[in-house]
Amino acid sequence: MTITVFIRYQIDPFKRAMFEQYSKNWLTIIPKCGGDLQGYWMPHEGTNNIAFALISFKSLAAYESYRMRLRADPEGVANFSLAEENRFILAEERTFLRKVEL
Repeated sequence: MTITVFIRYQIDPFKRAMFEQYSKNWLTIIPKCGGDLQGYWMPHEGTNNIAFALISFKSLAAYESYRMRLRADPEGVANFSLAEENRFILAEERTFLRKVEL
């Protein structure tokens, strides 16, 4: 069963450009570490401080392996550091979903 991690970010609206760069960095890092990246979504109209990401995995075990690879990857570590140093992510929520199928 495929699971998709739905990540909801609350971001600093005055640092949207930094969050967008952070998101763009993940576009190559996540697939390299084993995630099936569905994409990142930035605020456009309306609410200016909420962004989303969706990443799919073959199983919860595959997700756990991915997290270990991500934490060991130099580019991944650098991207996490970028977010921590610049504090453009104010809160992050993860929801694990499965697709409804017939």
